[in-house]
Amino acid sequence: MSQQITLNGVVADHQYGQRLDQALAEMFPDYSRTRIKTWIQQDQVSLDGRIANKPREKVVAGQQVLVQTELEDEVRFEPEAMDLNIVYEDEHILVINKPAGLVVHPGAGTPDGTLLNALLHHCPDIAEVPRAGIVHRLDKDTTGLMVVAKTVPAQTHLVSALQARHITREYEAVAIGHMTAGGTVDANIGRHPTQRIQMAVVAAGKPAVTHYRVMEKFRAHTRLRLRLETGRTHQIRVHMAHLKHPLVGDPVYGGRLKPPRSASPELLEFLRGFKRQALHAVMLRLEHPITGEMMEWHAPVPDDMIELVRLLRADTAANPDELVWM
Repeated sequence: MSQQITLNGVVADHQYGQRLDQALAEMFPDYSRTRIKTWIQQDQVSLDGRIANKPREKVVAGQQVLVQTELEDEVRFEPEAMDLNIVYEDEHILVINKPAGLVVHPGAGTPDGTLLNALLHHCPDIAEVPRAGIVHRLDKDTTGLMVVAKTVPAQTHLVSALQARHITREYEAVAIGHMTAGGTVDANIGRHPTQRIQMAVVAAGKPAVTHYRVMEKFRAHTRLRLRLETGRTHQIRVHMAHLKHPLVGDPVYGGRLKPPRSASPELLEFLRGFKRQALHAVMLRLEHPITGEMMEWHAPVPDDMIELVRLLRADTAANPDELVWM
């Protein structure tokens, strides 16, 4: 099924000479310019009764604009009843605390059992929103806060806010090695040149900026607080590996196990069994896409990371004179 929509407007005096896609994006701010450009190219826009299918066409003040199109439902994905840890919800957005192991969007090898399937069950009307309202993702085994749009206008505004870097996302992580101070990683990220399922720091990649500060130092590990300025795939994991301090448990970028010298059997066993990246989206701050209210949420660090930090603290306390510098 799909939702039929009709939009009407008149080109304003100040829009004289603007490109058609630019003028429509200004007239109908609830929809992205990319979506509007597609409508134009698919003959779904008319000016003064004639089809206008060239995004670059210049408009004239007073022209009557008519858009007749439809928003496709996410019909190829089935709703599934799943428990969601919902931190906040209103008629426009919801914020969830995602657990480890939950894939956000169906894909190769994961056709169902995803967050998207759960959203379709929890809020059936979200099927009218592209990608069921998902505007940013967390990796399967990364935990923490995600915002989801329940309407097209909310999604459009959230995507724009993300692109403008107006949404603050902070993470807590445990990295391998002893880091002495915080800093910023400003390094482009793109597909790995030979390992195509991996990302890497590459000159031809997209701009990526991660800020980090040291929260706690252990013998051979460091607890970090990180803030994303951009949102590239695997960004924190790739940037920390680029610094030679990959995250504990990272199955893709973590490399071999590097326990502290003379570590206790309990710590060794726990590190060997920690099979996911030690990364948690702990704070999310944004301007509500409809009301404009500034909102902020926090998600407690999950039990496995709490236990990891506890064991690393105990190890450091038991070996105060044996710091391992990496």
